[in-house]
Amino acid sequence: MSISAISSVSSAAAPASAQARVQLSPEQLAQIAKLKQRDTEVRQHELAHLSAAGGLATSGPSYTYQRGANGVNYAVGGEVNIDTSPGATPQETVARARTIQAAALAPAEPSSQDRAVAARAQQLEQQARAELERAYAPGGPERAAGGAVDVYA
Repeated sequence: MSISAISSVSSAAAPASAQARVQLSPEQLAQIAKLKQRDTEVRQHELAHLSAAGGLATSGPSYTYQRGANGVNYAVGGEVNIDTSPGATPQETVARARTIQAAALAPAEPSSQDRAVAARAQQLEQQARAELERAYAPGGPERAAGGAVDVYA
């Protein structure tokens, strides 16, 4: 899809000298704690997508950041790009669609975008299965497609 998805905040340690010079208010400390928690959630979320995507992942996680009052950047959003194109055969498309669905729904709390990607992958799988049914229907693809059937033998 690009299973574009899930954000996280990453933290980079602020220099000790900067920390020593700045006194943070209780509100700022609370904001930093929330950003740290969000960073952890986002990183776990994106890594879940990446690990479930296998070879369909076209990139590692990329993140968007928010700078905290302490000068540290925290990940607050992110995404993992996934190849959502159909396979070369209906069977390959079914397998790819299942992997895409698994990757989209891998995080403990999938986002609305994750659910939308999983739904598109499910449609892709259904289309491939319908193609397989037509190909293996009695009489072959012509009969399944509504072609004429010779009843005189």
